Amino acid sequence: MTATPTLLIAWHSRTGGSEALARAAADGAGSAARLVGAEDVTLEMLLAASGYLFIGPENLAALSGAMKEMFDRCYYPCLGKLEGRPYATIICAGSDGENAQSQLDRIATGWRLKRVAEGVIVNTAAQTPEAILAPKSIPAERLSEARDLGAALAEGLAAGIF
Repeated sequence: MTATPTLLIAWHSRTGGSEALARAAADGAGSAARLVGAEDVTLEMLLAASGYLFIGPENLAALSGAMKEMFDRCYYPCLGKLEGRPYATIICAGSDGENAQSQLDRIATGWRLKRVAEGVIVNTAAQTPEAILAPKSIPAERLSEARDLGAALAEGLAAGIF
């Protein structure tokens, strides 16, 4: 009997935006999803997963510290062991998100992961210190987009297209 493909959804959120997007993606992926906070992701989880959805905020024009720390902790032990596995990303940003996206793509390139969906950047337009630190409310259409991405990744893994 073949094991069911697992989509590891690794996320970090400080103000709730990325968490809401991660939960929506996991809802879309259904039983294929393994939703894990970045601080709890282990080498074993990464090795056991069939594919990945990385979701996190851009902070100061880079990946959040918790997401970066997850990659720092797991990068070298996974090197040479994840080649060809599919991945996608969602970045929650106050304005741009491109630098965090680029940084994550460089890490994925080192692992030789295969991007299977265009990167999603959700712009919250938070530009003042108060708005940046405030809890985020993600619009329904963006949550639906995350849900659809989770579903598409799970279906692609199950069908063996990735």
